[in-house]
Amino acid sequence: MNTGLKITVFAAALAATFGTAYGVGSGVDPVVAKADKGGASHAGHGEKGKGAAEGGAAAVEIPGGLQVSQGGYTLDLETRRLDAGKRATLSFAIEDDAGRKVTAYEREHEKELHLIIASRDLGVFRHLHPTRAADGTWSTPVELEQAGGYRVFADFKAKGAKEGLTLGSDLAVSGKYAPRELPAVNAVDEVDGYEVKLAGKLTPGKAGELRLSVAKGGKPVTDLQPYLGAYGHLVALRSGDLAYLHVHPNEGGPGPEVSFTATAPSKGAYRLFLDFKHGGEVRTAAFTVTAGGAVAGSDSGAGAGREEEGESGHAH
Repeated sequence: MNTGLKITVFAAALAATFGTAYGVGSGVDPVVAKADKGGASHAGHGEKGKGAAEGGAAAVEIPGGLQVSQGGYTLDLETRRLDAGKRATLSFAIEDDAGRKVTAYEREHEKELHLIIASRDLGVFRHLHPTRAADGTWSTPVELEQAGGYRVFADFKAKGAKEGLTLGSDLAVSGKYAPRELPAVNAVDEVDGYEVKLAGKLTPGKAGELRLSVAKGGKPVTDLQPYLGAYGHLVALRSGDLAYLHVHPNEGGPGPEVSFTATAPSKGAYRLFLDFKHGGEVRTAAFTVTAGGAVAGSDSGAGAGREEEGESGHAH
C-alpha cells in the first residue's frame, strides 16, 4: 500500500472546450507549473507530460488523461462509437512510438491496466478491467445507458518504463441526448444501503486530506475488504477538461474511515469517485467538490445528483 501518496498536477494554459462542445460546465483556470524539491512534479500515477514554457523555462507537466499520446505511447481506441443502452465490446490498444501494440506491462494495484470511462458531464462513471489478447488488443464489454460524449482513460505502466501514464481518448454514445448540469456539491452519498460521508478540503496548490467514512444501517463498517491492494480507490476528475487525478489511501485499517492526500491543480469543481469493497462486492460512491472551499455545505443531501443527475458504477 502506498503511504501518504500525494498527487500534484500541473499544466500550462489548457483551453477547456467542455462547455461549448457539450452544453454544460465551464472552463477552468490555467494550471501553473510548480516543481517540488526534487525538481519534478507529479500527475496521475507519475506521468510526465512535458512541455517547454516560453523563453526556454523549465518543463511543466500536463494532467493525466488530457493527451492521447504521451511519453512514446499512444492510446488507439478502436471502438469510437457506441449506441446508448446496448451492450457492446469496447476495444483498444496501447501502441509504442514505432506503432507496435504493447504486450508487456508492469502490474500496478494488482492490474496491468485500469480503464476508466466517464461522461463529459461527469454523471456517469465506470471503472473497468479489460482483458488483453496475445497481440496486445484490450477488450471489455460495456453498456452505457446515456447518450453523449465520454472520455476513456487508460491507466498503465509499460514494462521497462520509468513511470506510469494515463492516456485519454473521446468516445461518442449515440442516442437521444440532453446536456445536464454537474451534480450538486454533496458530502454524503448513498449506494446499495451504504452511506458514505466525505470530509476535508481541496485547496489549489496545497496538499490536503480527504476522509471518507462508510456506514451501513447506521453502523460504521469496520471490515472493508482490500480492493486493488488498498481499502479504497479514489479517482478525481476536474470539471471542464476532465483532467485525471488518481490517488490511493494513506495508511489505515479496514474502515470505517479511509483517508487520501491530494492536491488540486486549480480552483474549480471536481467529481470524486470512491470504489470500496464490502461483502465481496465493489461499490462506487460519488461526490462533487469545489477546490478552494469546504468539500460540502451543511445543506448537502445524501446522494445529491445520483438519481436525478446521473449514475456512477463499477464493473469488471
